[in-house]
Amino acid sequence: CFHSAVYGNTSVMESVKKAQEHNSAILLSRAVQICEEKPIKVETVVLDGDPKEMICQAAEQTHPDILVVGSRGLSKLKRTFLGSVSDYCAHHVKCPILIVKPPK
Repeated sequence: CFHSAVYGNTSVMESVKKAQEHNSAILLSRAVQICEEKPIKVETVVLDGDPKEMICQAAEQTHPDILVVGSRGLSKLKRTFLGSVSDYCAHHVKCPILIVKPPK
């Protein structure tokens, strides 16, 4: 049996999820705005699940001209232990992929 003090109650979890959804909507809106200022066609979608699997699944279903993903700039050792969504996608999607590194 799991104790609610450790995992939080349902209303707290729902509040966290709503906050995440709100933040995602703001981020996507800004990304779309940036693309619309340039001649770039963009499609966005919010999915729930393991990011690397959801990104690859979405790419398989939508057949993008190119998949653009960000990189946190982890060291090779950290990528080994923590995993890397961008590395996973680079090896599993069939379309071209652009991995954007953070500025130094």
